[in-house]
Amino acid sequence: MALHERLYYQDAYLKEFNANIVRLAEDGNGRPYVVLSNTAFYPTGGGQPHDMGTIHGIPVVDVEEVDGEIQHYLAKSMEPVDQVAGIIDWNRRFDHMQQHAGQHILTASFVELFGFPTVSFHLGKELVSIDLDIEEVSEEQLRAAERLANEILLENRPIETKWVTEEELEQYALRKQLAVTDEIRLVIIPDFDYNGCGGTHPKSTGEVGLISIIGTEKQKRKTRVHFVCGGRVLEQLHKKNVELREASKLLSAPENGVSEAIEKLLSSHHVLEKSLEEANETLLAVEAKELAACKAEIGVIKAAFTNRTIQELQKLARLIVQEDEAAIVFLVAKNDTKLQFVAARGAAVSASMKEVSADILPLLNGKGGGNDAFVQGGGERTVRADELLEAMETAVMK
Repeated sequence: MALHERLYYQDAYLKEFNANIVRLAEDGNGRPYVVLSNTAFYPTGGGQPHDMGTIHGIPVVDVEEVDGEIQHYLAKSMEPVDQVAGIIDWNRRFDHMQQHAGQHILTASFVELFGFPTVSFHLGKELVSIDLDIEEVSEEQLRAAERLANEILLENRPIETKWVTEEELEQYALRKQLAVTDEIRLVIIPDFDYNGCGGTHPKSTGEVGLISIIGTEKQKRKTRVHFVCGGRVLEQLHKKNVELREASKLLSAPENGVSEAIEKLLSSHHVLEKSLEEANETLLAVEAKELAACKAEIGVIKAAFTNRTIQELQKLARLIVQEDEAAIVFLVAKNDTKLQFVAARGAAVSASMKEVSADILPLLNGKGGGNDAFVQGGGERTVRADELLEAMETAVMK
């Protein structure tokens, strides 16, 4: 498409337009789309998502540029008509304008203050992110960049766009090298940022509103900075206030005392956790004595359980063989779709639990590990728990 047909470059604030249909078609997945003689719909590109809205009353669900042609994907097929009206979802467009311009300003702030270049940019539904080509960014550096970015907003500097040739680029102190050599579009914030960009932006920095850094995360050898601009700052603030009020109610604490209440709750939780663990150990010891009292004449103690962890089975088995050095212990548990087992022997027994495990694992299509004195394993529930116990007893009697 020729440059003058991209109406979003002539006027990023254009909300409605008329156009002729150049072509109606479907892509390889059967999605209907229309190509227009001119368009105000911005296609996905440069980190900025596509516009949405309607064409001839039909919702536009995607916009892509394919081999220089802008394809508007529709929610349903359109009948051929002479002329159509396009309406842009303005709230979405202006949000993208705020986020994209805010990204330019925050990126330039990191370069201006610390020389940290941005290597990628993503504009998501809730958060925006840039990847800085640096492994560590301190909290002080984040706050300084955020502060400078917001100062640029308050100064309400103009945001200019300009089409230049490759030869003319030497006149501008570009933030980074450009990959394109034709149709070069610069986005300029005078005396602060000069950058090649094909996105849509507001006319001034003041229209971005506010920039707020939400947090960071490691991304390989880089730092990903999450932030929001404009209306999204209020949305994030509202969400956080709602969460804070709910936490305040649940904790029966004032909003400015939530963190202190959580600390007390965690401390109490740790105490209860320790008490529960001690109580559980006592119950296991009692259970171990009861099981040890049920030893068969051949010296085998066996039991089946439902929804017992392998860790509990291991503790039980160890407690039993400590209680009775002449015992052989077989414990099995049914957990969801698994059948798990533990086999242990007391110090006075010479039978190999490893050999028992090797005999029964094929019954479960399972895996196990351990040594001659103690093994554990598990697999599919291809047999019943009592059948597995019988197989273990048979194996040890060989």
